[in-house]
Amino acid sequence: MPTLPSRNSAPQPLVAGLLLRRRDTAVPAVVRDAVTTGPQIVAASILTAAAGTDADAGAVVIDLDIDPDELAGAVEHRALRYHVTCTTEQVEDAIRLRLPAPVTVFVTASDPSAPEAADAASLAESAQLLADAGHSPGLIAGSPADVVADFLAVLAHTSVGFVGRARDGAEVLALLSGTVAALRGDDVRAALSAPDPAALAALIPEAAEAVRGVLLGIEVDDPDQIEGVLADAGLL
Repeated sequence: MPTLPSRNSAPQPLVAGLLLRRRDTAVPAVVRDAVTTGPQIVAASILTAAAGTDADAGAVVIDLDIDPDELAGAVEHRALRYHVTCTTEQVEDAIRLRLPAPVTVFVTASDPSAPEAADAASLAESAQLLADAGHSPGLIAGSPADVVADFLAVLAHTSVGFVGRARDGAEVLALLSGTVAALRGDDVRAALSAPDPAALAALIPEAAEAVRGVLLGIEVDDPDQIEGVLADAGLL
């Protein structure tokens, strides 16, 4: 896992290509060209449903909601990454996935009523297992700070990075702040609960690059709202 370096270079902004937006068609959606715009996410079932048409889905992140073997008959596309959602009991199955592009696995609790400590332990353990297998763990923002901190502690010692899911700009800022704190060895829980936009905006270019190498992207539903928050924070 890269640490935050201290020498200067000419890099991209901290939030370059950060936001991943879903689309509900095989054909690429027209979106506003913005520095934060990352690859679009499309469900595998949408790609297979468009089979037989002349559509070209382009380069996409594929939400794997069907058997991956079915993608052989899908509309033309190029997979940049696969996103998989599973329970803690299904992690071993996810680890065995062998696909032609990197895999990110979002793990949800098998028992939603389980104590928070158990959730934290299982998510951190799952993250370690996935990283050891070469897969990137996924992190759903809004989880308790202890859960996220334990997850990021694991990621600080791997090289696979992670992908987040956030509902709004506040959660995006928390993920950015928590990632920076984990790389620096700072108090991750404090960074998650009280992000410091000024500190994020002041990161040197190499530090921003190191963060982007760990936080690979964030799935969002409303990029416009989040861009407004990032702009107010001085990150755009």
